[in-house]
Order: sequence, then C-alpha cells, then structure tokens
Amino acid sequence: MYRVGLPFWKTAARCGVPVSVRVDVHFDNESNSYWAKSPSLDGLVVSGSNLDELRAEVISAAGELLALEFEAKVPARATTVIRIRDNDICVA
Repeated sequence: MYRVGLPFWKTAARCGVPVSVRVDVHFDNESNSYWAKSPSLDGLVVSGSNLDELRAEVISAAGELLALEFEAKVPARATTVIRIRDNDICVA
C-alpha cells in the first residue's frame, strides 16, 4: 500500500498498487457531529453525525476525488484505515 501525497503515488496507483489516504477526524461539540479533512487529498472535507456515517462519506468522497485525479470513471483502489488517537478525539 502506498500513501497519497508521497512522491510517485500516482504512478504507483496506475500500476495497480492500492493507495491509502490520510484523513484527520475531529469532533465538534457544538453540533455534536464529526468532520474530517485530508491533508494529502485536496478537496476532501466531509461531515457525519457518527463515525460510521463519516466513514461512508470519506470513502465516497475519496473515491470520487481519486477518480478526478486520474480523470477516469473507475477510481483507484483506496483502503480506509481509521486509527483513533486520544487527542481531542482525533482519528487519523
């Protein structure tokens, strides 16, 4: 697996190597919901009322954005891994 944003990640994805996308997840106390953004995939900003909904939104948005990166109808294979850091409920 190769991470989006590293040198030659597009080349690796075109060769069939699965790519991973770093996503930072935050909890908003005022709206009691989660929101996420990606420092490595421009335009990836989504929100959800719970982590399951947020995960589905991240997968959908990442697939669409990766497809746009390659100007293809079929998105690159991306793997979603959610790791929770106990730092203001931050998921990376």
